[in-house]
Amino acid sequence: MILGKCPYCSDGNVEVRDKEVSGKKVKLYACSNAHWKTEDGELFELRDDASCEFRIWQNALGKYGKWLTYKEVRELLENETIEVELLSKKYGKKVYYKKFITLNPEYGVSVIWD
Repeated sequence: MILGKCPYCSDGNVEVRDKEVSGKKVKLYACSNAHWKTEDGELFELRDDASCEFRIWQNALGKYGKWLTYKEVRELLENETIEVELLSKKYGKKVYYKKFITLNPEYGVSVIWD
């Protein structure tokens, strides 16, 4: 499934790839020009034939209680910044709050902290 044009290279499309990391199934949203290799199923490295590094892991914001959906990734590709709802479990209470996230070449996405 193609979600949109790659923001980092001129001829790539962002596609959905199924991966298994630490025994859990997770989606990887990656450029069609990004080719990954792994030896242990946990550490993924670019292969020599890769011409782009774009990738966003579905669980990139997992520590904030957020897994990115196809729709949110499409919005990020179009607008580069979107608002999402995150979760904090501070002091044993669940607190939901909204923050903007943006594309980040190193981590895929980053939360914009005011």
